[in-house]
Amino acid sequence: MTIQPGDRIPDVPVRVMREGKPAVVSAAELLGSGRVVLFAVPGAFTPGCSKVHLPGYAAKAQDLADKGVDQIACTSVNDAFVMDAWGQAHGVADMFTMMADPDASFAKAVGLDIDATGLGLGVRSQRYAMVIQDGVVTSVFPEDDGLKILNSAAECVLDSL
Repeated sequence: MTIQPGDRIPDVPVRVMREGKPAVVSAAELLGSGRVVLFAVPGAFTPGCSKVHLPGYAAKAQDLADKGVDQIACTSVNDAFVMDAWGQAHGVADMFTMMADPDASFAKAVGLDIDATGLGLGVRSQRYAMVIQDGVVTSVFPEDDGLKILNSAAECVLDSL
């Protein structure tokens, strides 16, 4: 079942980089304070994610903050090293929370995983965005096919705030 407004963020382990090493943290704890915009991508360093989705959030980061967003987080079914390197490559590592979901536990827990084996990617996260307030989902912006960059773009989230 797909996560809906009013649902709490699941308490599943995810990974972030802390002091140069991967650290296991609870998604509920990581995303549970203040107003958070979380966007999910099928894969770091993939074309649509690197050329459109992540840069869109980087370009709108100040506008989101001006609308009361305390944290922007990005998740993907990648390891913490890859997520950190991707954030560094785009200059957002200090601006965004780069949340690694290496075994798709979070994607499955929110019901937004996708089997992209046909694309050579295996099980991944669908592309989506959500707004979270103190650990409770207030809005979800899934993509109709799980992969396009329409509903989950930074502009759509910004327009909803």
